[in-house]
Amino acid sequence: MDPFGSFSFGFGMFSVFFTIMFVVVISIFAITIFKMLKEWNQNNKSPRLTVHAKVIGKRTNIQRHRSGNTGMGHTTTTYYVSFEVESGDRMELRLPGTEYGLLIEGDEGNLSFQGTRFLSFDRI
Repeated sequence: MDPFGSFSFGFGMFSVFFTIMFVVVISIFAITIFKMLKEWNQNNKSPRLTVHAKVIGKRTNIQRHRSGNTGMGHTTTTYYVSFEVESGDRMELRLPGTEYGLLIEGDEGNLSFQGTRFLSFDRI
């Protein structure tokens, strides 16, 4: 009879669980990086276009990040603006906060973009 049998079995299960979780976390991280690089590459291959557009909506996405048990952390805000082009098509692009703050729903102008990448918006 092995006095450490249940202990070694429990430790073995922990080791398997830890390995599986490690592989899952690394896989999620790798997939995220792959998707970001794929979008970046597709944007670089897309032509730079400038079209007449109208601002039809604005939104933000606020993510709160906490560190440890202290409740301290930081927030990250992502800014999006929806545009409608002359053909009636609509697109939502991510913008820097400095550009987001300057736009108002109803603004019209020339929208420059490359794929899903916002380049500029010049009001007319």
